Amino acid sequence: MELKKNPKANVGRNSGLYFLVGLALMLFLTNFAINYKTYDKSIIDIGQLDLGEELDEEVPITEQIQTPPPPPPPPAAPEVIEVVEDEVEVEETVIESTETDQEEEIVEVEEVEEVEEVEEDIEVPFAVIENVPVFPGCEKEANNNARKKCMSEKISKFVNKKFNTDLAQDLGLNAGKHRISIQFKVDKNGNVVGVRARAPHPKLEQEAVKVVSQLPKMKPGMQRGKAVTVPYGFPISFQVQD
Repeated sequence: MELKKNPKANVGRNSGLYFLVGLALMLFLTNFAINYKTYDKSIIDIGQLDLGEELDEEVPITEQIQTPPPPPPPPAAPEVIEVVEDEVEVEETVIESTETDQEEEIVEVEEVEEVEEVEEDIEVPFAVIENVPVFPGCEKEANNNARKKCMSEKISKFVNKKFNTDLAQDLGLNAGKHRISIQFKVDKNGNVVGVRARAPHPKLEQEAVKVVSQLPKMKPGMQRGKAVTVPYGFPISFQVQD
């Protein structure tokens, strides 16, 4: 019997590929065999970790502080009940009616007299007054400051002229400089009132009050268009010789 051969079935056709695969496999096995290492397990000692020792930690015993209970609240005060006897009579307040009827006479009310308004005496300090009192002879001054200065000069000249300078020498005061403080008011009519003095001797005070009370009438000070009382003060200095 004649064998028929398939022309496509060529065994030697892929022999080169098979050779390369086998060669690569042998090289891999040879490399693995060369680099393979073995260790003696009896020589290596990694020790043992005992976790039981850490769990035996001693925890300090703490004493719990017990707070004392709050004191009990004070007992409520008993209500005082006042017993009233039945025989006690209680007076009743009778409220009279304010209604009127047609028969009641109507009383005519007489005319009420008008009450005169009392003007309040207002005092304004000399330093802040809008228009200072005008001393006779200072009317020509243009502004408030000039009138203040003129008033001070006029009063100083008047007092120096009228004051008895020999009185201080006769009173036996110590030698040296002495001072008399004087205060007065120019009222809303321009009159000098309320004169007071403070001096090292009562007679000097009396002399100062007498002289200042003789000051002439002035034009009153004005504040917001109304005449007001203006207080004023000044000192008198004098020298006592040995």
